[in-house]
Amino acid sequence: MSNQRPAAAADSTTALRMRGAAVEVGGEVLWRDVDLSVEAGQFVAILGANGAGKSTLVKAVLGLVQLASGEVEVLGSPAGQANRDIGYLPQRRTFDSSVRVRGVDVVRLGLDGDRWGFTLPWGKNAKRAREIVRQVIDVVGASSYAQRPIGQISGGEQQRLLIAQALVRKPKMLILDEPLDSLDLPNQSAIAALIKRVCQEQGVTVLMVAHDVNPILPYLDQVVYLAGGAVMCGTPAEVITSEKLTTLYKSPVEVLRASDGRLVVVGEPEAPAHHGDRHAHVHGSHA
Repeated sequence: MSNQRPAAAADSTTALRMRGAAVEVGGEVLWRDVDLSVEAGQFVAILGANGAGKSTLVKAVLGLVQLASGEVEVLGSPAGQANRDIGYLPQRRTFDSSVRVRGVDVVRLGLDGDRWGFTLPWGKNAKRAREIVRQVIDVVGASSYAQRPIGQISGGEQQRLLIAQALVRKPKMLILDEPLDSLDLPNQSAIAALIKRVCQEQGVTVLMVAHDVNPILPYLDQVVYLAGGAVMCGTPAEVITSEKLTTLYKSPVEVLRASDGRLVVVGEPEAPAHHGDRHAHVHGSHA
C-alpha cells in the first residue's frame, strides 16, 4: 500500500517534486529513494537501459502507478490530479505514406480529439480553435507543411507536428517518450533545440525519456539516471562522471569526452550504453 501523503503546497516555481519515492513490481523494488525537484520551465532527461524503470517513473508522475513509499507532487498537487495540465507524446508513431490526413488536422486532434462526433468547421468556437492550432504550429516551426498529408512529410516534420499536438492545450508540463528515436542526427539536434525553445519561451517543463543523451545534452537542465533499482538525479555536470556512474552501475565506468564534445561511456554495455550515434545508419529527410 502506498505511504504517499498529501504533499505540502509547493512554491509556484516547482513543477515536480519527488521525495523518497519507490515503486515495487511483483514484490520487487524497481527503483527507490528518488529525490527530485524540477523547476518550472526546466528540460529534464530520464535515462537508463531497457527495463530500468523509465516508463514506470513517468507513470508515477502521471499518477498511474502507486508508490510503495514516498511522495510525488506534480504542478502543486498529488500525482494524477493535474494531468489535464500535462501534454503527453508516447513513443514515436509512424505514418504510412498513404495516410492523407493533413498535419493541421493531426494537431487539431490534440485540442478536441477526445470528444465524440465530428468537429464542425463552423460555430462560435471553430474560429478560436483554428487560431489556437495555427499558433502552436507556428511555435514548432511547421507552418510551411502543416497543410500537407502527414504521410507525405519527413520524420522530423512529423515529430514537430506531434509535439504541436501535445502542446495545443497549452500544458504546463510536457512528457515525451523517446521522441528522437529513429530520427537522424540533424533531426535529433533540431528537435532537441525546439524543445528547449518551448521550455524557455512557453515556460513549459519537459520530461523526456531518452536512450542517447548526446543530442539533448547541450539543452538539459537535469538528468535522471536509473540502473539496478537505484536512481541518480542532478545536473549533467554533476551526474555524468566516471565516479558517479561507477557508483550507480556498481562496476567500473569511465566517461570520456571526445574532441567534438560527445560523451562516451566505457565499461558498462547497458549504461545507457554508449552516448554516441545510435542512428548512424538511419537515413531520413531533414526537418
